[in-house]
Amino acid sequence: MVKEVRSHLENKIIPFWKGLRDNENGGYYGYMDYDLQVDKEAVKGCILNSRITWFFSAAYTLLRDESLLEEARHGYAFMKERCFDTENGGVYWSVKYDGTPEDTTKHTYNQAFSIYALSAYYEASGDPEALELAMRQFRLIEEKCTDEIGYKEAFDRSFHEVDNDKLSENGVMAEKTMNTLLHVFEAYTELYRVSRSEEVKKKLEWIFEEFAGKVYNPQLHRQEVFFDRNMNTILDLYSYGHDIETSWLLDYGVEVLGEQKYRDLITPITDDMLDNLYKVAFDGHSLNNECDRGVVNTTSIWWVQAETVLGFVNGALKHPEIKEYMMAARAEWDYIQEHMIDPREGGEWFWDVDKNNGPTDRKPIVEPWKCPYHNGRMCMEVIKRLGGTELA
Repeated sequence: MVKEVRSHLENKIIPFWKGLRDNENGGYYGYMDYDLQVDKEAVKGCILNSRITWFFSAAYTLLRDESLLEEARHGYAFMKERCFDTENGGVYWSVKYDGTPEDTTKHTYNQAFSIYALSAYYEASGDPEALELAMRQFRLIEEKCTDEIGYKEAFDRSFHEVDNDKLSENGVMAEKTMNTLLHVFEAYTELYRVSRSEEVKKKLEWIFEEFAGKVYNPQLHRQEVFFDRNMNTILDLYSYGHDIETSWLLDYGVEVLGEQKYRDLITPITDDMLDNLYKVAFDGHSLNNECDRGVVNTTSIWWVQAETVLGFVNGALKHPEIKEYMMAARAEWDYIQEHMIDPREGGEWFWDVDKNNGPTDRKPIVEPWKCPYHNGRMCMEVIKRLGGTELA
């Protein structure tokens, strides 16, 4: 499995995203349609460019290929010069193809991904400016994007709060979300890992408590997803993909933090979440998408399948006695190879696949959310975690 995953990373994912580099206007092209046609004048999502910068930085740190560091530098330069609002602070939602502001919304989720990218770039390059920017973003989130309960969501250019239409779905308008909290946590985990900042550590500890006390539902063995301002759940939604992603991200955060108190708090939660996902959401080869008010969506989404491999690998390494987890990871990887990976020359992964194992609705191959973050990270984590084990 490791050899296959590494080959896929090096020979499919990396070359594909190198090919999206915009040498004229900076960053990476923001859109490729289902027919593999690139729109060079499409909007460039700042999340997309943060995630690409993260990807090439992390890939360089793992593989030590100098061309990857050059790609990371290219992404970092675009982030720094085009995605940041130098007047009001923070990162825009998106810019035009030439790097001028397009959607000037400031979203906490987007600020978090800039930290994720900057932390990885700092580790790859050793550039202290990147760490300084990451810490500035951390302090901006804590100053501008919080209330007495937790992390607020969406703001205008000057950080006046606006409706959270970008991260609200399923017919609700959420004032707080599990998704934003998760990715703030993810970003802070990486920032703490590379900086060992005590102020970042304290926020990580606080977020652990939030997941355990307000987001995780022990009766339903899952996380709640959408909340009102006071962190009361507002929708009966079981997001299978987010739960399996959370199961390994929280475990990873525990390892980075290195505090037994939080290991004792979090491990039973992540064990319970993964066990329930295996029982109710995994069909033997892939993970269903979600269950909204009792109705299961069986579409196989690209990012959900990538997180499923990693979630089950993480569970197998924690609990080698549960043989089903590694079997599930291998079955999921086989499914991805057969159905999710685009076999066409110049393709990458399809957006989603229906239960007849065909791509649905001709969705784009690249757009502001479709990036190498989930599938690239899955490949790198599998290589790191299984490369030296008999499970490889």
